Amino acid sequence: MKFLFLKKNPDLFQGEKYLKSHKNYFEGWYYKNINAETGISFILGIHTDKTKRKAFIQIITMNQSYFVNYAIEDFYFEHVPFKIQIGNNIFTKTGIHLDIMDQNISVTGDIQYSNSQNIKTNWINPNIMGPFSFVLLMECYHAILCMKNKVNGIIYLNNDKFNFHDGIGYIEKDWGYSFPKSYIWCQANHFLKSDASLMVSIADIPFGLMTFRGLICVLMLNQKEYRFTTYNFSKITEYVIDQHSITITLKRKSSVIKLQAEYDQGFELAAPIKGKMEKQIVESISAVVKITLTIEDRVLLSDTSTLCGLEIVS
Repeated sequence: MKFLFLKKNPDLFQGEKYLKSHKNYFEGWYYKNINAETGISFILGIHTDKTKRKAFIQIITMNQSYFVNYAIEDFYFEHVPFKIQIGNNIFTKTGIHLDIMDQNISVTGDIQYSNSQNIKTNWINPNIMGPFSFVLLMECYHAILCMKNKVNGIIYLNNDKFNFHDGIGYIEKDWGYSFPKSYIWCQANHFLKSDASLMVSIADIPFGLMTFRGLICVLMLNQKEYRFTTYNFSKITEYVIDQHSITITLKRKSSVIKLQAEYDQGFELAAPIKGKMEKQIVESISAVVKITLTIEDRVLLSDTSTLCGLEIVS
């Protein structure tokens, strides 16, 4: 029953049994916060392997990224209500409290979340991975916890002030033992002309002795959800990728979504390989994405976001 409870509630901490073991494991939450001009994202979690067990917080802005280590004993969780605490830092569904003092970084402040918009779920599809959520021994599981919310509050990072008044947020998480060897990830919820919110990821996923290209994509527009995924038989009809840009076209029945995203500058983050945070990836939170949604040859959306999160790992 606990297995089903955690699968139904993927926001909750899944890896309690790893807190005192040295098996390969990681679990991390991603909180993105943006306003009309700037943004800051926080990645928090734990990682364990044969030699070490650590908690961590990563921070990425439009200008820099940081990695702060904590002892595993500094990690604390609650299921009801949902809460993750690392040191003096608290992360919940309704807000975050930050109190980081490290050699190269000082972060303080509070953010409140409201008006959360979430994807549709049920027992068969507990999150964006759908039935794959129940497949055992996958290297990485993914969950969207909040497609879009309203952000209010102030964060101080060293000498910079991030003032969020009616800003926009996004929350997701990953857990398992390794990130995919190659993938793209794109997330945007601050568009110029619409209230759209987008997340898309395409990854080469090992599955037993074979590898398949997995797709998860969700677009929310005017309170309606458009989902393109491997398990609902959506197709990738165009997939052009280089170091700093992607062009992707997805099709499901009569629905077609096309996106073009690119960035000039990103910053390094640590990602897990068999529980060790030794994989270096580059992420931008100020990429530009252009998106078009067409249904039966009728254009429902054509818009641009200049504050897009983008990772290209190959």
